[in-house]
Amino acid sequence: MQRRRFVLATTSALAAPAVVRAQETLKSAKAAYRLVTLSRDLVQPWSIAFLPDGRMLITERPGRLRVFANGRLEPRALAGVPQVRTGGQAGLLDVCLHPNFAQNRTLYLSYISGDSSGTATTVARTELDDGGLGNVKVIFEALPRGQGSLNLGSRIVFDRAGLMYVSVGDRFQMQRAQDLGDFAGKVVRLRDDGSVPPDNPFVGKAGARPEIFTWGNRNPQGLALHPETGKVWEVEHGPRGGDELNILRAGANYGWPLVTYGVNYDGSKITDNRSLPGMEDALRTWVPSISPCGLAFYTADKFPGWKGSLFTGALSNYALFRIELNSERYRSEERLLVDRLPYIRDVRQGPDGLIYLVTQSDDGGLFRLEPA
Repeated sequence: MQRRRFVLATTSALAAPAVVRAQETLKSAKAAYRLVTLSRDLVQPWSIAFLPDGRMLITERPGRLRVFANGRLEPRALAGVPQVRTGGQAGLLDVCLHPNFAQNRTLYLSYISGDSSGTATTVARTELDDGGLGNVKVIFEALPRGQGSLNLGSRIVFDRAGLMYVSVGDRFQMQRAQDLGDFAGKVVRLRDDGSVPPDNPFVGKAGARPEIFTWGNRNPQGLALHPETGKVWEVEHGPRGGDELNILRAGANYGWPLVTYGVNYDGSKITDNRSLPGMEDALRTWVPSISPCGLAFYTADKFPGWKGSLFTGALSNYALFRIELNSERYRSEERLLVDRLPYIRDVRQGPDGLIYLVTQSDDGGLFRLEPA
């Protein structure tokens, strides 16, 4: 069947008027800004992707892929989303465009698949058409499947070589993160069709899954590509304390649960180790936890004072964190939107140079930060 192409929108979805503008000017250390509400009609939104024609795709955790176009949220979800297992933290998670999306209309979804016998973080490759999604193909499943609906990940990002990174949580079964025969608690690196790059660090290693790029990760909830170095940066949730900001290095072990600044949720000790030989130390560790979620480098000119900053949502702080860096070193941070937006699940820089956020709740919203 011949696929129909989207007609390019004549009015940018990001510049359309149907929004609610906050009148209050908010102050950052290096910018004055306003918070603009674009929609409050989303249910558990999780991720944002920007289409070349100005529209936005937004995932909703219950299993819907929504379109924001011409200043409003389209009432009908796109057809063709694969069957998603929901409950707890499970559902439809990330959406990521192929680097050549404008030519091949290909995108990727991460979600939880399976049944009562077991579930897994899964990635499907699909094509976007006027009628929705087609040619859906599962290209990765984080085996072995398991029980429970906590610490699932999952984010997707492409590097400059066109390789895809997918984060997988430890399923709240911490020892799995140190097992190279298990995808839980890892970040994997794949070709765009799901096959294994031949230079992956564990290719040919007995007992190790060749897709693995890093291990010893607990619950990675943000991935972003550094605009200058091209390296992949990551944020992950610790237990009670011990959230981390990391730069991913091929084959590196980030220590969980042998190394952590956190404790169990009942206050009991996990380990005395804050660092171990042969394991990567985090660039930044948060105690108490902020629950970092979503990750984006700001590279545009709309907020000159923020250029080069790294942004992440803070689920347990009801805030947006702006992190200043000195090359590959953490320097400082400030909290924005404190107690104004609960549960910021994703943060993205739009093609217009503005910052977009979604908040995960049953009356979740899509928001934009604009210069005051």
